[in-house]
Amino acid sequence: MRRSYRAAAIAALASSSEAASASLTDVCTVANVQAALPANGTLLGINLIPSTVTASAVYNATTGGGMGSGSSTGSNATYNYCNVTVAYTHTGKGDKVVLKYAFPEPSTFKNRFYVGGGGGFSLSSDATGGLPYGATGGATDAGYDAFSNSYDEVVLYGNGSINWDATYMFGYQALGEMTKVGKPLTQAFYSLSSDTKVYTYFEGCSDGGREGMSQVQRFGEEYDGAITGAPAFRFAHQQVLHVFSSAVETILDYLPPPCELAKIVNATIAACDPLDGRTDGVVSRTDLCQLNFDLNSIVGQSYYCAAKNSTSLGFGFNKRSISTAKNKHNRRQAPGSSTSYQPAQNGTVTKEGVAVAQAIYNGPHNSAGQRAYLSWQIASELGDASTTYNTDSGVWELSIPSTGGEYVTKFIQLLDLDNLSASDLDGITYDTLVDWINTGYVRYYDSLQTTVPDLTPFQSSGGKLLHYHGESDSSIPAASSVHYWQSVRSVMYGNLTDDAAREALSEWYQFYLVPGAGHCGTNSLQPGPYPQNNIEVMIDWVENGITPQRLNATVSSSTGVNAGETQLLCQWPTRPLWKGNSSDFECVEDQKSVESWTYEFPAFKVPVY
Repeated sequence: MRRSYRAAAIAALASSSEAASASLTDVCTVANVQAALPANGTLLGINLIPSTVTASAVYNATTGGGMGSGSSTGSNATYNYCNVTVAYTHTGKGDKVVLKYAFPEPSTFKNRFYVGGGGGFSLSSDATGGLPYGATGGATDAGYDAFSNSYDEVVLYGNGSINWDATYMFGYQALGEMTKVGKPLTQAFYSLSSDTKVYTYFEGCSDGGREGMSQVQRFGEEYDGAITGAPAFRFAHQQVLHVFSSAVETILDYLPPPCELAKIVNATIAACDPLDGRTDGVVSRTDLCQLNFDLNSIVGQSYYCAAKNSTSLGFGFNKRSISTAKNKHNRRQAPGSSTSYQPAQNGTVTKEGVAVAQAIYNGPHNSAGQRAYLSWQIASELGDASTTYNTDSGVWELSIPSTGGEYVTKFIQLLDLDNLSASDLDGITYDTLVDWINTGYVRYYDSLQTTVPDLTPFQSSGGKLLHYHGESDSSIPAASSVHYWQSVRSVMYGNLTDDAAREALSEWYQFYLVPGAGHCGTNSLQPGPYPQNNIEVMIDWVENGITPQRLNATVSSSTGVNAGETQLLCQWPTRPLWKGNSSDFECVEDQKSVESWTYEFPAFKVPVY
C-alpha cells in the first residue's frame, strides 16, 4: 500500500535534512558519483560508463543565473558546487556522449533539477544555471562535442550526407537523456529516498525556447515546469523566413537604404503607439496597428541618418545593449556577427521602400497567392532586410542573413556552404521559398520542426508551461507562438467551447505576448516591459499551487517614459487596452484582433501546427 501524503512528506523532509547535513567535501567524490549512477538496464538504451566520472568541488563561483532571459537573479552572488562529468553510450552503438552536472552544496540544495536552453544552433554548455534556485543543473555534449561545436557545423558529414545522429540529438534527444540520467543521479547523490520529489524545470528562449518545447513534447513526464520564450517553432518555415526579406527585395528590384527602413518602422511606431490607449513609445497592440494603419501614409516623409559603423548580430536580434551578463549568452547565438560602414543617409520614403516593407509584413505566399507562413508583426524592426553599403561602388547591396542562407545551403541543398550569395537569388520566385520550406518541413518533420500539438503526457503528469513572446520580435514572429497555442487548444480541447477550452488550458499552459519587446529581451525602439522573474512564478505554480493569472513585467529602469513601472501582462487571448492614457489597463478580448493573429497555410497540403 502506498504511504499517505503526510508520511511521504515526512520521509522526504527527513531525507532532505540528512542530505543538508552533509558537506560538499563529503558528497563531491568520484566514488559517491559512481555509486549514485543509475544502474545500466534501468534507463532503456543508455549505458553509463562509471570509469569516465570526474568530480571536483568549486567554491565562490559566479553565474549569470538561468539561461532563459527571464531570470531576476543577479550575477554578483557566489556559489559552491560539485562539478561532475560522466559519459554514456547508446546500447550497442559504440558512441560516446559526455554529460556535465553542477550539484549545489548540500546546505543550499532545494530538491530541484534545472535545464537551461541554448540558442542559435547551440545547446547550452553551462550546467550552473540552476545554482541560484538550489537546483542541480545539467548540460550535454550531445555526442558531437556540443560544448565546442554548434550543430550547424556538424549537420553534414559531407556534401549530400546528413548527420542524422547529431540531428536527433540536437532536436530533442540529448536534453531528454541528460535529464533522465540527471534526476535519479541527483536523488542518489544527496542520499534522498527514491520517492523524494525532485522538481524539474526547463528555461530557455529562442532556440532554447524550441528546445524547451521539444522536451515538453517528447519527454513531458520528466518535467514539472517549462518556461519557453520565443520558441523557434517550425524550423523549416522559420529559417527560410530569414531569406524572405532578401527575396522580396530581389523580386521587387529595390534595395532600400537602412535609414529608409528605419524611418518606416519608427513612423509606424509613432502612428500606432496611441491605438492601445496610451502614448508611451510602445505599440502594445500590433493587431490594432495592422487593422488601422496604412503604411503608404509614410511615403514622402523625410529621413536622415548620420554616418556610422553598423554591427549585424547575425540572428536578427533587435537593437539593444549586449553588454549585460544575461546577453553574453545571446552573443553566442550570433557566430557571423560583422561590422560595416554606413555613410550618412538622407532622402524621403519611397513607394518602393514601403512596398518592400508591406510585402515583408504580409509574409510568404506562393505564386497562386496561397499563404505559406506568417511574418513579423507590423512595427517590428526590419533587420533581415538591411542592406550593406559597398564603399567601392557607392551603392547599397543585398545582404542575406546567414541564419536563413546557411539553412538553405546546408539543410536543404545539402551543400557544406555557410550562406547563399546574392547571385543565388537571381531568378528566384516566391514559389522557390515555398519549395525550400516544404523540403525542410518533410525532411526534418520528426526532428527539428518541434510542433507536436498533443501535450497530454506533460499535462496529465501535472506539468506547467509558461510560454511568452516579445510582440515586436524581429527574428521569430510572435504570431508563430500564437499559432502553436491555437494548435494545442484545437487538438487537445477541440470538443469544448472556446471558454471551456481556454479555462482548461490556463490551468497548465499559459501564453503571454510582451508588448513592444524584441527577441528574447527588451527593444530600444519600443522601451516597454519585460518579464524578470519567470522562474519564481513557475516555482510558485508548481511547488506552492499558486496559479498565475497575469505575468509580472517591468519597464527597464534605464529606458522608457515609464521606467520602473510594473505591468501585469495579459494572458492570451486577452489584449491590453489602456484607460485614458493613465497607468491602468484592462485585459480585453477583441474578436477582430484575435482573427488578425490567426493564420492558415493553404500553400501546404498537410496541417502546419
